[in-house]
Amino acid sequence: MVKKFFKYTAYIFGAIILIVNLFIVLSGRFYLYSGITKTYLIGKMGPGIYDLDVFPVNAIPKSSAPVQIIKDASKNTKLTGAENQYLKSIETKAFLVLDNDTIVHEEYWGDHTIDEVSNSFSASKTVISLLIGIAIDEGKIQNVDEPVCNYIPEFKTNGREGLTIRHLLMMSAGFDWVESGKNPLSEAAEGYYTSDLYGLVTRLRIIETPGKRFHYQSGNTQILGFILEKATGLTLTDYMYQKIWEPIGASSQAFWSLDKESGDEKSFCCLYATARDFSRLGTLILHDGKLNGKQIIPIWYLNEMIKTSSMNTDDGVENMRYGWHIWVYKNQGKPIHYFRGLKGQYIIVVPHLNRVIVRLGEKRGGHYKIPEKEIKNTSYRSINDERLGHTVDLFEYLNIANRIVSQSRP
Repeated sequence: MVKKFFKYTAYIFGAIILIVNLFIVLSGRFYLYSGITKTYLIGKMGPGIYDLDVFPVNAIPKSSAPVQIIKDASKNTKLTGAENQYLKSIETKAFLVLDNDTIVHEEYWGDHTIDEVSNSFSASKTVISLLIGIAIDEGKIQNVDEPVCNYIPEFKTNGREGLTIRHLLMMSAGFDWVESGKNPLSEAAEGYYTSDLYGLVTRLRIIETPGKRFHYQSGNTQILGFILEKATGLTLTDYMYQKIWEPIGASSQAFWSLDKESGDEKSFCCLYATARDFSRLGTLILHDGKLNGKQIIPIWYLNEMIKTSSMNTDDGVENMRYGWHIWVYKNQGKPIHYFRGLKGQYIIVVPHLNRVIVRLGEKRGGHYKIPEKEIKNTSYRSINDERLGHTVDLFEYLNIANRIVSQSRP
């Protein structure tokens, strides 16, 4: 009986393998082999924040003149029991609060330490936008309205000639790209596991008029990464090091995942760094692109970057949530800007409080939704709520930081 069980199990397992292989070969989705070997075969269910050793990488050296971030240990701030429980429940790994450029709270969970690097996921999209601003300021790129086909000749075909850098920055290219962190057949999954990022994005078709609708698609960012390489003649890693990592005084080495050995950086995700060095990126935004006495990001670009457009979103309301590759929470006239990644990677900049918050972890809260009772008894302006499109955990981090800072002050 036991032999028969194992025999039938072997048959079923073999049949599943055969079917999966047939599907991959017939559909041409060969990246699934990479996805399977980098997840299920090593006991994982999907992408993770510690995938550094899973893919080839380019290293970004630490700054030649690292700048120490001030930490005020005398405050001895502590999370409340409820706050700690909440952060643990969504598998938080790091939580930092900087008030007036000083760390007033720094805490790590599990094996994550002050020296640990982890995946930024889509928080790296904001870094790509910053690099675009620098490249324009240097004259490497003419302006945001320059056609993409000036840098990527494949876009001179199939009605893609009118696509501009602005369309990409605004997430309004209108590609046939499925953005999903759970669907293994989506272009987002293919982008993470493929060995041919350039082929993936240059095959994209435009199915909506560019500039008409905000539709978040990682393909936009990947193309911006290729534009930067063509415009500067450098890899993203080298350009990032020269123009941002070195001048901000980064204290640790960072890494960028590649699609293959000596291949292309996954510009839409996968910049690995420590929590403290991520905080430097937030501080750079906080201080209008100037850090350590040097204007790193042109102020004109930052001013444009944090503006939202009048395009509609997938919710059918005006876009009040996203600028040029940065999230914007209007906050009743006191805007908050932030980088955001798939698993809850946040670099939150609160200008009116001179504050930066970094949260790293394995899970992210769901998107805010207006309660049904409010929708039924309110105006269109309220339905077009400032909180729409933002995640509920964002507001938890803001509240925790508020309490921590009030605790740290006399």
